[in-house]
Amino acid sequence: MDLLLFCLLFLFGVRGQGSSACPPHCSCHQGHVNCSHKSLTSAMLPAHFPPGTTQLNLHSNLLTTLPNGLLDNLTHLHSVSLHGNLWSCDCGLLYLRAWLIRQPKGLLSHRNISCSSPPGMRGRLLLYLTEEEVLESCHYWYCDLALASQICLCVFALVQGLLLVAVIVFLKRFEKLSREAKRATSDDAMSDVLE
Repeated sequence: MDLLLFCLLFLFGVRGQGSSACPPHCSCHQGHVNCSHKSLTSAMLPAHFPPGTTQLNLHSNLLTTLPNGLLDNLTHLHSVSLHGNLWSCDCGLLYLRAWLIRQPKGLLSHRNISCSSPPGMRGRLLLYLTEEEVLESCHYWYCDLALASQICLCVFALVQGLLLVAVIVFLKRFEKLSREAKRATSDDAMSDVLE
């Protein structure tokens, strides 16, 4: 029983520390989280930053996108540095663009984020791209899946229609053959009676 209680306390203690611990590859000091110049890719980013973060440095890495919601819980943030990354200004950056637009004018050093790709947007500032420009580069796999599903549905409906026509034709022929058989049977019966 004591061992179980100890294990539960340990698990909850570790879980509680995980939310405010300094992320790997970063250094933390009094609300300043520095993850710059670490060659971090988007996949290497931590799932969260300490909730008391006031300054976040992610500049000069290999970031192409930020995970949705990554910065939403950082309510004390007054400076974020994101320049010098390989930002891909496509659908993956819609979250960051929307987050930047929602920030107050006083949030420092977040406006100089420029696109590295696609080629038509290289060098442009993310904050000044329209949503339509970003959406033009989007290609969602589920749109292709929806189109394929609609085509399959049309083919299925066509096959069902052809099968229905075949059944109707078969039933009409069967009905015609039944009538002819009844007529032939009644003709034979009449000829037997007449003889």
